[in-house]
Amino acid sequence: MALEKYCFQVSTVSTARVGVPHSHHPFSSKEKLNLLTSKGLKGSSISLSSSSSSFALSFNRRCRSSRIVCKASEAVGKVEVVTESSWNNLVVGGESPVLVEFWAPWCGPCRMIAPVIDELAKEYAGKIMCYKLNTDDCPNVATEYGVRSIPTVLFFKNGEKKQSVIGAVPKSTLADTIEKYLDS
Repeated sequence: MALEKYCFQVSTVSTARVGVPHSHHPFSSKEKLNLLTSKGLKGSSISLSSSSSSFALSFNRRCRSSRIVCKASEAVGKVEVVTESSWNNLVVGGESPVLVEFWAPWCGPCRMIAPVIDELAKEYAGKIMCYKLNTDDCPNVATEYGVRSIPTVLFFKNGEKKQSVIGAVPKSTLADTIEKYLDS
């Protein structure tokens, strides 16, 4: 899956006086920053697109002493929260393979596996989507998919549950499972 569906608003920040930040938007309309990549964010190319034909000239003129601020790296490769209301759109309707961690705040093993899931989300950014579902807040989804103990990690592809991994397992176990569904 290419990251072209992820678009971010871009603004420029310049200084009007020394040490006093001033933010302005040099764009007449909302511009898009498309991140295209084949392996996460490594080797990614950045392209700016606009409906305005004079965008490049306007951008260069207004941004010579500015810097672009983009929080794209914070949005890509991050484990997002999924709820009962967003489940069908994000997991079942997902175009790419999906990893979902079922967890609860009181669960010690869940806290142990959370950093592993975070690392995998960053390593496989653009290839899979990673979500976490709090079973205390969303018990119906957990019941529907037969989750009886936590942490449980479910893998989905084309909206179908493919595999479950129960317990705080090593990163290599989860990575092997991800690779299996990326290749198939």
